[in-house]
Amino acid sequence: MLRARDIMTADVVTISGSATVAEAVKVMKEKGLRALIVEPRSDRDPYGIVTETDIIYKVAAYGNDPKKMRVFEIMTKPCITVQPDLGVEYVARLFANTRTRRAPVIEGKLLGIISVSDILKKSDVVEQPVQLFVEDRIEAAREDAREICAAKGATSPECAAAWDVVEELQAAASHKRQEKAQTNSLEDYCADNPDAPECRIYED
Repeated sequence: MLRARDIMTADVVTISGSATVAEAVKVMKEKGLRALIVEPRSDRDPYGIVTETDIIYKVAAYGNDPKKMRVFEIMTKPCITVQPDLGVEYVARLFANTRTRRAPVIEGKLLGIISVSDILKKSDVVEQPVQLFVEDRIEAAREDAREICAAKGATSPECAAAWDVVEELQAAASHKRQEKAQTNSLEDYCADNPDAPECRIYED
C-alpha cells in the first residue's frame, strides 16, 4: 500500500498569517500553486492553509481589498493534516469525509503537502484498489473523526456526522459477528464438506 509520504510534494511553500492576501496571490502566481501552508506562530500553534478558493470566495466575491486583508482573516486554521505513513486509501477517505482537496503532511514538523491530484496522478488507487477490512475501516473512520473534530470543533455538524460514520461501521461489524455466531463449527464444516459421513442426515 502506498503511503502519503510516497506521493506527497516535499517542496512546500509557506506564508505568514500576517502577510497580505495580495502577497499570497503573488506567491501563488509565481510558483503556480493553488494553496499555501500558513506557518504556525509558535511550536504549539497549529498549521493553517489558504487556498485560491478562500481568496475568490472571501475576498474577490465581496470586493475586499487584497492589499489590506491579511491571510489569517481568510485561512483555515487548524487545518486537516495527514500523517506521512497513512495509506493513500485512508487519505482519500479523509479528504472525502472532510471535503478537503489538499493537506499538509506533518510528523512533528512539516514534511510536505498532499492533494487529490497527487492521489489521482501518483498512486495506484484506480489500477489496484485496496478493499479494507471492516476493522481497518472502523479505525480509519475514528482517525477521520478525530481530525474533523479537531479542525471543525467538537460541537460542529461535521464532527457529529464523522462519529455517525464510526457508529454505522461498528453496527455493521456487530451484525456480521452475530450472523457468524448463528452457525457452529460442525455446520461450517458440513457446509464445506456436505458428503462427509457425520454431515449426512438420515430420515426415517
